[in-house]
Amino acid sequence: MTATLVPPATAQAHRDPNVLRWLGAYTASMLGDSVYYLALSWAAVQAGTPAQAGLVMSASAVPRAVLMLGGGVIADRLGPRRVVIGSDAVRCGAVLAVALLLFLTSPGLWPLALLAVVFGAVDAVFMPAVGALPARITGKDQLARVQGMRGLAIRCAGVVGAPLGGLGVALGGAPAAFALAGALIAVSVPLLVSVRVRDLPGDGTPRAARTPWSDLGEGLRYVRRHPVLGPLMLAIALGDLGFVGPLNVGLTLLADRRGWGASGMGWVLAGFGAGAGAASLLLAVRGRLPRAGLVAGCAVIAGSVAIGTLAHVPALPAAVGTAAVVGLLTGLSGAMCGALLQTQADPAYLGRVTSVSSLVSLGLTPLSMPFAAAAIGAWGLGPVFAVSAAVCGLGGIVALAVPGLRRAELPG
Repeated sequence: MTATLVPPATAQAHRDPNVLRWLGAYTASMLGDSVYYLALSWAAVQAGTPAQAGLVMSASAVPRAVLMLGGGVIADRLGPRRVVIGSDAVRCGAVLAVALLLFLTSPGLWPLALLAVVFGAVDAVFMPAVGALPARITGKDQLARVQGMRGLAIRCAGVVGAPLGGLGVALGGAPAAFALAGALIAVSVPLLVSVRVRDLPGDGTPRAARTPWSDLGEGLRYVRRHPVLGPLMLAIALGDLGFVGPLNVGLTLLADRRGWGASGMGWVLAGFGAGAGAASLLLAVRGRLPRAGLVAGCAVIAGSVAIGTLAHVPALPAAVGTAAVVGLLTGLSGAMCGALLQTQADPAYLGRVTSVSSLVSLGLTPLSMPFAAAAIGAWGLGPVFAVSAAVCGLGGIVALAVPGLRRAELPG
């Protein structure tokens, strides 16, 4: 599939039909993902024990982490548009096949586990390609706005996807929910086919003489030696390591020990989502914030303070407000980091650069969750939240301490 050459984008991203087609495809794909995860968890719980269901739900993590760096190489060698289209087509076909199998028979857990593994493997190529695609559909000066629009799509998928999946389960059980997920992912494919992309410098470089392994090594060396991307990866790793445990594990235990229950935890998560959505909306509307590196570092440090505070908030309304602050600051820093990755990386390396950041954020940091749970059981909520906040804050200190990253700007 050959890239269609288009002139440099001049329209603002939120008014560009080409970008809006990409955004529609991405939103449909994320909605399908949200429905899929709910359907998978429901079907796994119905077919096996809670422990077995947990294994099924985590089965995608290993192939995603192991293959993520290779996915970046594939995105750079084949082109991100082609990879994203192929990834969504494979995911759609796999989900619909399982929906049909569950409709016709009761095969147990094995098809669910296989589907989870397939999703994890496909995610490993999908995520780097998604990260490399925006630079080919809009100008550099619009990439921060695109990051904001992408963040809004993720929040929308999170809010709407779960009720849609629940409706599918209520109407027709897991087969109907899987079919709905497949249909939503299918919507993204023709939209992606209609998206026009530009060739960027380096896209036409012959790669036949280079092996994928040499491409991977070259990409890792490029990130390590880059004056902005190298320290930015370290800042992202520290920020996410300090953030993932408290939000995903600590919040559940906090709600339980405070007596807020599941509904209270839902309100706290809603506060976080509202704050993160506000940060995405800010970027989507403004399009650019000056002194991006400085803003990202300060936002990470302020967010780490809010994370540490969350463990000591006694009342639910205050916890919701604190979570909104956490969401606003982490959403802002995350969008700034994503925009800097897009604009600082050489286009020829975008897939591999994105794969490194995705591996750190989505492949390795979730492994901290069982350690966070064990630490909370041993030492309590306060100390673990404090340590997590300190680790997160170190990410902001790295961003502020490295001159190249602190002074990094987004294109105007």
